[in-house]
Amino acid sequence: MSTTETSTTEINRAVARRFYEEVVSQGRLDVLDEIVADDASDAAGPAGGNLGRAGFVQHITWLRSAVEGVTATVTDTVAEGDRVVVYWTIEGVQRGEVFGAPPSGRRFTGQSISTIRFRAGRIVEYEVLPDRLGIVQQLTA
Repeated sequence: MSTTETSTTEINRAVARRFYEEVVSQGRLDVLDEIVADDASDAAGPAGGNLGRAGFVQHITWLRSAVEGVTATVTDTVAEGDRVVVYWTIEGVQRGEVFGAPPSGRRFTGQSISTIRFRAGRIVEYEVLPDRLGIVQQLTA
């Protein structure tokens, strides 16, 4: 792997961490202007699909209203080429509907794996595979 490829991979990892630490956990939607491409696709958002940066804003706004005190903690990353796979934990208190479960006021913790594709240091595709069953079981127990 060349030095350029290594530095690009490390930049992508850093951007992925910023997404979880600054955007999801801190609610800093302004950071999306720096790290998400205008034509990005957020397949995990409520509308799902290619809504550009506005789709990311919609996704994070929904998440932060449905989960009080939401915290996303990156536990590991694997990066190669233009992709970063992120292993992360989500925690918070359910205040809105999550995965079809009505608001419960219960605290939950869940594991997720996301795949993020980059172009020129910006997110262009975002997909996530959450532990839906584990989360719903905590919310409806």
